[in-house]
Amino acid sequence: MHTFRGGTGGGATDDELLTAHVAGDPHAFRELLTRHQDHLWRVARRTSYSDEDAADALQEGLLSAHRKAAKFRGDAAVRSWLHTIVVNAALDRIRRNKSRPTYSLSAENVEEPRDRRDYANVVEMRLAVGKALSALPAEQRAAVIAVDVEGYPVSEAAQRLGVPVGTVKSRCARARRRLAAELGDFRDAGNRT
Repeated sequence: MHTFRGGTGGGATDDELLTAHVAGDPHAFRELLTRHQDHLWRVARRTSYSDEDAADALQEGLLSAHRKAAKFRGDAAVRSWLHTIVVNAALDRIRRNKSRPTYSLSAENVEEPRDRRDYANVVEMRLAVGKALSALPAEQRAAVIAVDVEGYPVSEAAQRLGVPVGTVKSRCARARRRLAAELGDFRDAGNRT
């Protein structure tokens, strides 16, 4: 059994860390999460309606992964397995809450516009896109985010979401149609100004 004292991971692979965790190593799972925490947070945030829901979904997903680690079959990479668990936790939370998001006017992750008018346009576009994405059914939202936002190939998105490739394609197509209709009004309004 590998022992990863101090959380350094000793250069171990994700598979080795997961195996060590199952065998009882108290540091292995923490090291695994440290490696993937940024990716998993982005996944939870993109799939959820708010930061609070994302944080809860991430916590629920990681607790589930911790408990289910012994059942990991190795069919996919450990990162993909964690990704799928977090997406499913976020979707479960959405189904349970049946709530709609509030929209932040925060400009985080947005380049600083040159003038106030540009800033207002950036904020307005972010709100429109966020609102349009939030209006999608959870399954369509997860598919279109995986493929169009995160850039996963359809086959990998299908694997991560645990559905057939055709299902991802149809969910993306339906989501894109709805987004185009929703954002078409925004685009048309922008062209009139």
